[in-house]
Amino acid sequence: MGRSLEPVHQNPELHTLRELRQSGHIHRTVKAEIRENLLGRMRSGEERFPGIVGFDDSVLPHLERALLAGHDLVLLGERGQGKTRLIRTVTGLLDEWTPIVAGCEINDHPYAPSCVRCRRLAGEAGDDLPIAWKHRDERYGEKLATPDTSVGDLIGDVDPIKIAEGRTLGDPETVHYGLVPRSNRGVFSVNELPDLAERIQVSLLNVLEERDIQVRGYNLRLPLDILLIASANPEDYTNRGRIITPLKDRFGAEVRTHYPLDLDTELRLIRQEAVLDWAELGADLPDHLVEVLARFTRLVRESTAVDSRSGVSARFSIAAAETASASAVRRAALTGEERAVTRVCDLPPIVHTLRGKVEFEVSEEGRETEVLTHLLRRATAETFRGTLGGMDLAPLLAKFDDGAQIESGELVPAGELLRRIGPVEGLAKLMQSLGMGAGEESPGHAAAALEFALEGLFLMRRLSKDAAEGSAIYRT
Repeated sequence: MGRSLEPVHQNPELHTLRELRQSGHIHRTVKAEIRENLLGRMRSGEERFPGIVGFDDSVLPHLERALLAGHDLVLLGERGQGKTRLIRTVTGLLDEWTPIVAGCEINDHPYAPSCVRCRRLAGEAGDDLPIAWKHRDERYGEKLATPDTSVGDLIGDVDPIKIAEGRTLGDPETVHYGLVPRSNRGVFSVNELPDLAERIQVSLLNVLEERDIQVRGYNLRLPLDILLIASANPEDYTNRGRIITPLKDRFGAEVRTHYPLDLDTELRLIRQEAVLDWAELGADLPDHLVEVLARFTRLVRESTAVDSRSGVSARFSIAAAETASASAVRRAALTGEERAVTRVCDLPPIVHTLRGKVEFEVSEEGRETEVLTHLLRRATAETFRGTLGGMDLAPLLAKFDDGAQIESGELVPAGELLRRIGPVEGLAKLMQSLGMGAGEESPGHAAAALEFALEGLFLMRRLSKDAAEGSAIYRT
């Protein structure tokens, strides 16, 4: 592959086969499109899979090799590792526009019509055959494999309405095409493939090897131009369901995915996936709390109390960020705070929200809340050590001389918390250490920084804390 093919002419203003031929348009298969466009992006340094975090040096090289080889493939990994997101980005490697025979249900290319209808029209109209254009976003099909999925859903079946209109049962045009042929000349994804009944998996054998479909008893051969990508969880792959051996053999590649390998990647993932939701909620989530949630997620994954086979989805940390932000919005609505800023007091509610997202070992039954609460405290302590561990917090500790107490809680507004604490020498430096820069000098951010420092001092056993539902009293 020393050079790319000639540029493919794409002009949605062309409306007939004659105009398409005169434009110099070149017909390429789907896999050739993806291969050449992927190589083009590699050479130009352009991003190949936008929005995919943490796979650059592990998953993506294997995926790129599979696509360059023209392989259909299986993405194998635990839940919430971004398999579906990754599959959907592959469509970005298709040509932006592609011509089809106007009105064709299976997107036949005008140069090579394959269905009965389009062959008939091509014979009748010749170079005046009408064409339409499809954007690459329309060239993606997806099916979640469920036990009730039928061959008709995937491949097709006889359409009784067409028969009622007067066509004979033997007429190939009475076929109602399923999702796979309707994704012809595009990318089709089967999510959770092992959940598909084995007798239904058989219907995909011809699609992957002979590249055609068979419907009922029709003598119908429709060559398909399609890239098939499936996803599967390892647990399902071997136990709850399985991919039948002939089908596994027909996939050209198997690519393993994984959870974020380091803390920085976890942080990038949370910020990318939840940032829009924070904006919609109207709450600020300071960086140090994002780090707490990222560490919390990683500790839950590593915990021996959690069933490692089920995994802990990336949606766990995203839901945690959204729940904590929502708690700040709730406080602002109830107390009249001008700006909702998430604080440490907004973290405990996420334990109850997220408990159902984690599969615990049988031996831990009844201790789920206790385990998650402990891990959340560990995550907070680790973040404190990493951000404020070397900072002199004596001015804050001095506030507790003579037995003073400071009460905080999820319904204590930022202004009231600052009043209870009073002026603190070095507050600006403390906020700077937590990554709060220009534009983050509001009372909400100051309260978030001081409350985090108080919680860290408690976890380092330099303060005591009396905690109740929704409130906390810090003292010496």
